[in-house]
Amino acid sequence: MSITARSLYRDTGNFARHQLSTVLLMSLLVHVLTPGADQMAILQQGDDSASSWFEMVQNMSPEQQQVLLRASAASTFAALMGNTLLLGGMLYLIPMVSSGQRVSALRAIGASAPLLPKLLLLTFLMTLVAQLGFMVLVVPGILLTMLLSLAPVMVASEKMGVFAAMRASMRMAWKNVKLIAPAILLWLLAKVIVMLFFSSLTVLPLNVSSVIFTAAGNVVSAMLIIYLYRLYMLLR
Repeated sequence: MSITARSLYRDTGNFARHQLSTVLLMSLLVHVLTPGADQMAILQQGDDSASSWFEMVQNMSPEQQQVLLRASAASTFAALMGNTLLLGGMLYLIPMVSSGQRVSALRAIGASAPLLPKLLLLTFLMTLVAQLGFMVLVVPGILLTMLLSLAPVMVASEKMGVFAAMRASMRMAWKNVKLIAPAILLWLLAKVIVMLFFSSLTVLPLNVSSVIFTAAGNVVSAMLIIYLYRLYMLLR
């Protein structure tokens, strides 16, 4: 049976619809479990007179620059942890639900605990490699994201090592790039739309807006994880 992107989108939508409350709760939970993700958003409100981040940093005292550096590092680590928790929770939620179990968001995240150190390293390496690609040109960053996209599923399903999963993902993703590329591009587009929407939203308090923004981004990422998991199960 041939695999089509349309059938994968349909499967992803069906799973997400039946597990919508669990996915939403998990998206909020990973934000709650990773405090510190709001620090950069709060700092960005601090100096409206600066025409750019570079100018703002220049106008800071050395003590303020140190605070900014620590807050930036904390925010980056919190985002990395949040992505890892979401990834681990979803990679356990999908097979448990598929086997007929009733699973809560907290239980799925808890079940993924033994795998989290490996997923944290993998998430860090994938993010680093993709960001380096985006720094060179946008296209290499997108391509690297596509090629490494199946690695987390392989780590969870096949108990592979981090580097072995990355190599295997590159081979499998390259052979099936026509199925992976549309999903990755839609995910990136959705993330940009969410970011633009919430950056222009000034009605809500910053902390509330930040929580909703993070949760919405997590839901978008959860949809991609469902799609990639389903694809890998059909390819293996």
